[in-house]
Amino acid sequence: MWEGTALDLNDRQHKIIEIVRKEAPITGEQIAEKLNVTRATLRPDLTILTMSGFLEARPRVGYFYTGQTSGTILSEEIKKLKVKEFQSLPVVISGSASAYKAVCEMFVEDVGSLFVVDDKGLLAGVISRKDLLRTAIGSQDMNQVPVNVIMSRMPNIAYCKNNDSVFDVAVLLITKEIDAVPVVQAKDTGFEVIGRMTKTNITKAFVSLSSGESNKF
Repeated sequence: MWEGTALDLNDRQHKIIEIVRKEAPITGEQIAEKLNVTRATLRPDLTILTMSGFLEARPRVGYFYTGQTSGTILSEEIKKLKVKEFQSLPVVISGSASAYKAVCEMFVEDVGSLFVVDDKGLLAGVISRKDLLRTAIGSQDMNQVPVNVIMSRMPNIAYCKNNDSVFDVAVLLITKEIDAVPVVQAKDTGFEVIGRMTKTNITKAFVSLSSGESNKF
């Protein structure tokens, strides 16, 4: 269970769900009688279960079980998280900058990749630690090698948009076996980089479910 959220149900709430599942429609008074408690005592539990999606309350009819489980509700909550709530600032570099400068930028910004932009400020590629390491191992002078010679280029770049779900970005990172993707918005001739989603951003998004708060970090 996720501590501190409505998904962290107590024993009485589990009993309520089981009663409603078997005997719906059933009123709050009938549930209270079966549990040998007052209707007032039961009210907070019923509110939590209804707001969390486990139960449905119908006026003058009673409570129904929705068929939802903690797992399905959690899955739905994860898929509601949006990139725009958790994205961080992008770290970009010009394609004409040297590989040496890219190394310095990575060190200063403490990132594993840089988003490369063209002279119009649009996404042109991505340069990673591996790209720079490969160059450093070779015999070339890193001060003389421009970033746009060793970067991965568009259109072969994974990216996301700020209204995408965090879950979809997590799947993208796993599928592509990468650590970060740029968050972009469409322009007439390409994409402007407006943010960054990393494994750390995604971890923070999932942790936010535990506290019940988005964009806490």
